[in-house]
Amino acid sequence: MRWEDFRTSSNVEDRRGMGMVRGGGLGIGTIVILGLVGWALGIDPRLLIGGAEMLNGGGSGYQQQQGRPGTPQDEAGRFAAAILGNTEDVWKTVLPQQVNRQYQEPKLVLFSGATRSGCGGAQSAMGPFYCPLDQTVYIDLSFFEEMQRRFRAGGDFAYAYVLAHEVGHHVENLLGILPRVQERQQEVGRSQANQLSVRVELMADCLAGVWAHHSNQRWQSLEQGDIEEAVRAAEAIGDDRLQKQSQGRVVPDSFTHGSSEQRMRWLTTGLKSGSVQSCDTFRAAKL
Repeated sequence: MRWEDFRTSSNVEDRRGMGMVRGGGLGIGTIVILGLVGWALGIDPRLLIGGAEMLNGGGSGYQQQQGRPGTPQDEAGRFAAAILGNTEDVWKTVLPQQVNRQYQEPKLVLFSGATRSGCGGAQSAMGPFYCPLDQTVYIDLSFFEEMQRRFRAGGDFAYAYVLAHEVGHHVENLLGILPRVQERQQEVGRSQANQLSVRVELMADCLAGVWAHHSNQRWQSLEQGDIEEAVRAAEAIGDDRLQKQSQGRVVPDSFTHGSSEQRMRWLTTGLKSGSVQSCDTFRAAKL
């Protein structure tokens, strides 16, 4: 993937190497867990919001140190800032043109180990996630190494797909989809809540494809083999594949992200069409 010439985003905060410090400003009330879809570990089905599961930060009395603003200097950090910048450049044009909505840029926080978000505490083992309360994507960049090691799904475009998927949740939030889904999930049973979660996740996959379509159209950013990288990544993190690996059997009613086939198909739908309308999984007859 040709990402080196992308504009790097200024909406990046680098908290890597900055641990949690003792502080007194959090109070003792319970922090509401907003469930964020875990790429590999599952989710509380009633509390879906983004691409990973959140931990309850609670009233632990710990605060996050202030991170470093601006473009990181290491390659992994520059890559993340460049991909975020390119999603900004794409969505600030595509969203008004296609759905008559202005794009509000999200923030990106890079962290290592653990951090605090507007949605509570988080750990790197939970994977990347999007928090709608502060409109921020959080990621420990070691997740990319995990993708390669555990899922054999490496490559720049596969990693860019991960970030674009989380930005896809931000687009869903701007469209009002996430709050409506969360409200509905609190009203229905576990199986129905899971089904809503799957629709949100597959839509984010498709929106990641929409970003890639327009990025390639404008900047010729994709190289030979890139699409195959992203498709392999989508396949590797399908619920059926993960369940088979972890428990030796597949339980479709517990799916929260979609099967490997579904994730590949919706990513490809966005890649081919470049249309936000084509990503409406809530109206789709077939997921």
